[in-house]
Amino acid sequence: MSSQATPTLNLKGIGASPGVAVGHAYILDRKRVRTPKLRLAEAEVDPERMRMKTALDLSDRQLSDLKDQISKTEGPEHALILEAHRLMLHDPMFVDEVNRLIVEDRINAEWAVRRVARKLKHLFDNIPDEYFRERRSDVEYVADRVVRNLMGQVVDEEVVLPDHAVVVSHDLSPADAALMARTGRVAGFVTDLGGQTSHTAIVARARSTPAVVGAGRASEQISPGDLVALDGTRGLILVNPTDDQLALFHETMRRHQEFEARALEAKDLPAQSTDGFRIRLVGNIEFPEEIQSLLSHGAEGIGLYRTEFMFLDRKSPPGEEEQYRAYRQVLEAMGNRPVTIRTLDLGGDKVPGKGKHEKEPNPAMGLRAIRYCLANRELFRVQLRALLRASVHGNMRMMFPLICGMSELREARSELEACRTELGRAGVPLGKRFQVGIMVETPSAALIADRLAQEADFFSVGTNDLIQYSLAIDRQNRDVAYLYKPLHLSVLRSLKNIVTAAKDAGIPVAMCGEMAGDPVYALVLLALGFDELSMTAGQIPTVKSIIRQSSREDAQRMLETAMDLTTAEEIERFIRTEMDRRLADLA
Repeated sequence: MSSQATPTLNLKGIGASPGVAVGHAYILDRKRVRTPKLRLAEAEVDPERMRMKTALDLSDRQLSDLKDQISKTEGPEHALILEAHRLMLHDPMFVDEVNRLIVEDRINAEWAVRRVARKLKHLFDNIPDEYFRERRSDVEYVADRVVRNLMGQVVDEEVVLPDHAVVVSHDLSPADAALMARTGRVAGFVTDLGGQTSHTAIVARARSTPAVVGAGRASEQISPGDLVALDGTRGLILVNPTDDQLALFHETMRRHQEFEARALEAKDLPAQSTDGFRIRLVGNIEFPEEIQSLLSHGAEGIGLYRTEFMFLDRKSPPGEEEQYRAYRQVLEAMGNRPVTIRTLDLGGDKVPGKGKHEKEPNPAMGLRAIRYCLANRELFRVQLRALLRASVHGNMRMMFPLICGMSELREARSELEACRTELGRAGVPLGKRFQVGIMVETPSAALIADRLAQEADFFSVGTNDLIQYSLAIDRQNRDVAYLYKPLHLSVLRSLKNIVTAAKDAGIPVAMCGEMAGDPVYALVLLALGFDELSMTAGQIPTVKSIIRQSSREDAQRMLETAMDLTTAEEIERFIRTEMDRRLADLA
């Protein structure tokens, strides 16, 4: 029942996992442990290092146990997050640096851990890719666990949740999010921090639990026991809603649950509109272990395999053999299904073993992605040789990130051909020639898409960067994040230009950005004529269901009307209203 005597509070955040939920607030307050700062006598140094080793071993056992528990009940995706934390406990960049500070600066282990964590977080802060930037929270979670173990404090404290709890927190660790989600008592998540790629968002989407993240000071504004209604699609939170608002939420929730259930039942059917337009729905992955989840949600292939994870948190870049084995594993697991592998999309400050780099004032527009690879040809060639060798084992496609002009594409392709010739002369088995495409994620590439389409085998639109660069905004910046508008007329015109150029040249055009998996934009992308959409596993059934129950001709009429409007707000309001009406009909 609603709390009519209490004023309704409207909050806004980032819709991180679609769906609506109603429940009572459970405020999870995980205060960060206070870190003691002590100077050591010389005789205390070795015992302190042993104390550190004991804490690391204990942390490793805890994470290993959690990983096993969660893997059995939640599947491999969540276990992978915890495995990444375990790897950090063994990472020389972390362990060696902590021990160095204990020995050379003679400071206690807790202080040394915090100093190293701060340094590592700073490195992640400068990564342009939002997904990898969000991983800075991993450093904080691991450091906090080690410090708690050093101080003999309780970690992984069990939380007893009431049924239908809306968990409200400043932030959530992967362990907290996964452990609470598996109780089956969580109706939804609300966090002050985080974005679409935060752990809370990933866990929530995997379990189809509605979530709103990046909600500012929600954990301070919501009280324990408050009735909370949240909309994980629009990022809306109503605290103590009125009876009418509550009734609307319950009705929407019922329709959404029925729609989701029917969508999952039809996951293996083709994503084809009622008037015959076929779109291939594929998935985005970072680890081979994610493949099973993709296939169980009806993915027809992989549209984006990020290779950057192999390069992070290590002293030297992965060699050709290590990369070859990783790519081969993914290709073999997918059989004849297409697998699109993106070449390295990092800046020089994140590539291990490349010496010190000056901090760039604006890394998102600096030496990164294909620019960095072309400036470091041997590093690039190692990856290209590994990809060429792996292509024997499956249906591989390859794409270069951040292509801004034809010269970059030609140079990158020239390097690929040089590697192919080198391997061929050495008698190394090579697969058939695979398609070589580009990420279209800058306004420059969008404007010359007709020319790039003459020499690229396919396009894949990275909407996260394309929108940010087109609108000149950083959506991590709270002061301007509200300007991030996927339905801005300039973005729609860019997308239309890219698709038209691809169609005219007879090459396929895909989208692998966040926009591809959002149900709100499904008909816009159907109308534009994308051949392939790549998204997280859990988004595939819903998008497929929308496409299967819609007419492209109808979607095109809707888009034409939208593009006659002028402001981003007008267009968004129109599209959301139309989608609400259509989805209500589908539900």
